[in-house]
Amino acid sequence: MPAKKFVALFTLTLALTAATATAHAQDYPARVIKIVVPFPAGGTADVMPRVIAEWLSRKWGQSVIVENHTGAGGNIGAEVVAKSDPDGYTLLASPPPPLVINQNLYPHLGFDPLQFVPIIVMARVPNALVVNPNKIAANTIKDFIAYAQANPGKITDATQGNGTTSQLTSEMFQMMSHVKLQNVPYRGSAPALNDLVAGSVDCMFDNLGVSLQLVKAGRLKLIAVASPQRMTSLPDVPAIAETLPGFESATWYAVVAPPRTPAAIIDKVNAGINQALHDSEVRKRLTDLSAEPVGGTPQQTANYLKQEAERWKKVITAAHMTLD
Repeated sequence: MPAKKFVALFTLTLALTAATATAHAQDYPARVIKIVVPFPAGGTADVMPRVIAEWLSRKWGQSVIVENHTGAGGNIGAEVVAKSDPDGYTLLASPPPPLVINQNLYPHLGFDPLQFVPIIVMARVPNALVVNPNKIAANTIKDFIAYAQANPGKITDATQGNGTTSQLTSEMFQMMSHVKLQNVPYRGSAPALNDLVAGSVDCMFDNLGVSLQLVKAGRLKLIAVASPQRMTSLPDVPAIAETLPGFESATWYAVVAPPRTPAAIIDKVNAGINQALHDSEVRKRLTDLSAEPVGGTPQQTANYLKQEAERWKKVITAAHMTLD
């Protein structure tokens, strides 16, 4: 085939592909959208996308449902989405692990986190140290560190699972405070908090989305928050950084699409979620989860995920963490 004809055919093919993608985006959504959450029901990772899904269902006049595919630190659900059709009808809503952490922990993944198409970060929730009040007498970070130093490896520390932000926050705390805690991994926040309330474990670095309600009910004790400064909504609760300068940890919740999802569909989902984040009822429900709305463009989301991957990689490397 002559070069000029080849170029013309190639250009025509690109134009037809772009036109088809645009047409799909204009019709989108024409059927049920599934948001996969790779962690169990009941935690913030599950509740937040349900809030957004309800709003989108009303806006688009199509059902937006949430399905939980749990296990392997979020890898199972993420792989389901990674291998789904790139048509916008299967999306992933997830906290950091399968997006920016697990590629530095697991030697073999069934998907490439870098190939997901970033859409938006819905919100951030500060992590915090919560304890069972009947198991831990300390009321301050200094007292907690002193107790941990006097009892190395004896304080049981619940985490959302190996490789989660909960465990990485704990590892960062242990390195900076020179203490040793006993890691007790669970499959998500909800079962970990259940055992923490029951007294089966002593403490947990968890996001405040669900645990704050347990604190207000007197079932858990909040020692300190992991935001850079004290939270305006909790002015009497110290930041861990007041004792360990530079300590900061938040759990965020992002929405991404399968590899090769057209930009026009990405932009439509991004616009819908951005609108949801400005809705007064949605913002109230996020506030109830101690969540700060984020939003922004897909490119801003991509930049943020890249920064987070680099930050947690440093913690993983320093702690010599690996998972099978």
